[in-house]
Amino acid sequence: MITRRNLMVGGAALAGAIATGGKVRAASPADPLATLSDGHLELPASFLLSGLPDEDRRQLGLPATGEGTVLTPPCNLTLYRSGERLVLFDAGSGPNFMPSAGRLSDSLDAAGIDPGAITDVIFTHAHPDHIWGVLDDFDEIAFPEAAFHVCRTEWDFWRSEAALTGLPEERQNFVVGARSRFDAIEERTTLFDAGSEPVTGVEAMAAFGHTPGHCAFVLHGLDAPAMVVGDAISNDPVSFARPDLPWGADQDPEMGAETRRRLLDRLAADRLRFVGFHLPQGGLGRVEADGAAYRFVPEA
Repeated sequence: MITRRNLMVGGAALAGAIATGGKVRAASPADPLATLSDGHLELPASFLLSGLPDEDRRQLGLPATGEGTVLTPPCNLTLYRSGERLVLFDAGSGPNFMPSAGRLSDSLDAAGIDPGAITDVIFTHAHPDHIWGVLDDFDEIAFPEAAFHVCRTEWDFWRSEAALTGLPEERQNFVVGARSRFDAIEERTTLFDAGSEPVTGVEAMAAFGHTPGHCAFVLHGLDAPAMVVGDAISNDPVSFARPDLPWGADQDPEMGAETRRRLLDRLAADRLRFVGFHLPQGGLGRVEADGAAYRFVPEA
């Protein structure tokens, strides 16, 4: 059968992906860790900031949450080469979430990477900007040769009645969208538990709070370990200057804050490189302790 994907011409070398107008970022052409842009989101400030006390918001230089105030967090997908594997963390928004997002296919094209070269897609969690892109604009699986990996806790939550009854009405389409994508990839999906390795050398860590089964990942196949944190650390400056503050996108804000602090402590103490899905300048950088707080030091 002829599909849109059959007609795509791919290169496959990550080394050729670096000079692509900012759509792909890495420290050097030989670096097996890079990020790919999926565009950005456009979210009402009230969605993310409504739980922050006004005084804290002002001290952090954040905008008021009045009607019409919009935040535009970037979306950075992690691409990791390990031996014969080319691993993508998350799948982006796809064509049906927001017009400002869903640009991953453009970034792959610009990088000379055929989606068919992706061997594994590992999901941090199942929000629309992370999983809806598993289907392209023809509702075909966007990565035709990939195996998919989802945390069992995350899979079970989005399949449960609690997802429908426990989430607010404005997030019900998240449930419908997650279930439809799970249905599409189920036969090629392996469920994993926190503490296991969905792919050899990729350690899954419980980073619950943003969603019930959100995971971070430690990449052990590099010269020094690195971490993919998904949305567990999602805003500069808030996540770093005040990791204790509630974040509007977290399903369980208290657990999200505990997870954030734990990850920041480790990143700073071990001086690990890491990727944050919604952090600026490609999301690749390090954490430095700053008194009782932290700061993000991007590589780009």
